[in-house]
Amino acid sequence: MQTIFITGASSGLGKAAAQLFQSKGWRVIATMRTPEKETVLSKLDHVHLLPLDVTNEAQIADTFQKAIAISPIDVVFNNAGYGLVGPFEAYSISQITRQIDTNFIGVLRVAHPFVKYFRENNIKGIFITTTSIVGIVANPLASVYDATKFALEGWSEGMGYDLKSFGIQFKTVAPGGIISNFAAAAMDVAQHPAYQPLYDRMLAGFSDGTLMQFSPAEAIAQVVYEAATDGKDQMRYAAGPDAIDAYKKREQLGLEKHRELVNELYR
Repeated sequence: MQTIFITGASSGLGKAAAQLFQSKGWRVIATMRTPEKETVLSKLDHVHLLPLDVTNEAQIADTFQKAIAISPIDVVFNNAGYGLVGPFEAYSISQITRQIDTNFIGVLRVAHPFVKYFRENNIKGIFITTTSIVGIVANPLASVYDATKFALEGWSEGMGYDLKSFGIQFKTVAPGGIISNFAAAAMDVAQHPAYQPLYDRMLAGFSDGTLMQFSPAEAIAQVVYEAATDGKDQMRYAAGPDAIDAYKKREQLGLEKHRELVNELYR
């Protein structure tokens, strides 16, 4: 039985992935900040709940030890994160710091002990990180969030080079919109009246599907499962029709032409 370690498993994509891998016969170590509140995953066979806040280095070390005591780990799915939305000048420095600390450094904190664990135990493990289509094609009013996702794409590519000789892979799943409670539970919104027209245009585009289409979390979880099991030497997996479309357009048009297209969409 293979085992996957998942962060941010209390809701959305993380929870959907935990349920999918369990249904496929995997052992799942599902981590979240308050596992005592979880009532669905706790009832599933071969699912183990552990506490994890990706900004808490001591807790990460403790949870890592508990996880490898449960089972050898084959896949680490770094999924925890949240979105900071709004114009840059409206953000406080503490908001900026928290966004980078959670979305980027949090992933590195979790990955750090597992890299050594895989290498020293000759495990051909896989790291899968949830990035976003905005880590490939930036969105307005999310500059710091965009930056954390671009950073994760770059980190994953670099780590893939470093660990290739050990048979350890780094992959990213870059979703577009996901139907979940992300907006209510995992989003920090800063507003400024000068940017209200742009903000209104963005919301309208999300509602009418011209800027983003929202896929069920279960559909994105299928892409995570594909990345974990397809045996391919492939790093990036765009997930969801909007992400796939945006990725293709970026590749076809190139950076500058695509930037012009996005500017037109947000006029």
